[in-house]
Amino acid sequence: MKYHRIVLKISGEALCGEGNFGIHPDTLQRVAAEIAELSSLGVQIGIVVGGGNIFRGLKGASAGMDRSQSDYMGMLATVINSLALQDALEKHGVPTRVMTAIEIRQVAEPYIRRRAMRHLEKGSVVIFAAGTGNPFFSTDTAAALRAMEIQAQAIFKATKVEGIYDRDPARHEDAQMFTKLSYDRFLVDRIGVMDSTAVTLCRENKLPIRVFKLTTRGNILRVCKGENIGTVVEA
Repeated sequence: MKYHRIVLKISGEALCGEGNFGIHPDTLQRVAAEIAELSSLGVQIGIVVGGGNIFRGLKGASAGMDRSQSDYMGMLATVINSLALQDALEKHGVPTRVMTAIEIRQVAEPYIRRRAMRHLEKGSVVIFAAGTGNPFFSTDTAAALRAMEIQAQAIFKATKVEGIYDRDPARHEDAQMFTKLSYDRFLVDRIGVMDSTAVTLCRENKLPIRVFKLTTRGNILRVCKGENIGTVVEA
């Protein structure tokens, strides 16, 4: 394995399957099976799940809600997804801990960095829920922050497309995919795959980002082995 400790960022929309809302059970089980396989090989895995399949803070704000209030609702949506993923992983025999940035002690542990690292060292998958615990920050930024805190070797950004393109591949048939991209180019070109705050944080701490397609079975394992799939964002 090229990577032995990673943070896997999964969007909430990825759990929808072909739908637009909620959690698709088959998709959830398939993702859990891949993570379980990777964990069985000794890779220490932290996971950050988005909440866009249930509620997205920016959409609430654009509809007239207070931005902070809608962001807190989005954080709660990530907790719902995290609990669902925990259940799916445990059904595959993987010990899993959910740690939240806002306290909900009845359902999950509060996030404590040293405790999270201890869970990883003991072989548990750790799911970081509720973003950073602060409004105005995305779950991408939460993934970058947690990756730095637990001393992960890379962020794996699992998306619905093969990697990062020079234009929207859904609209342009001639869109070209990058195999490698620098942090500066990512930021200057305002590429929307990942939040610019998260990428800036990664650049300052020299943390590589791997962007790849989640729905292709086995991709998570291939990326962890260092295979040349998707796009690498690094210095």
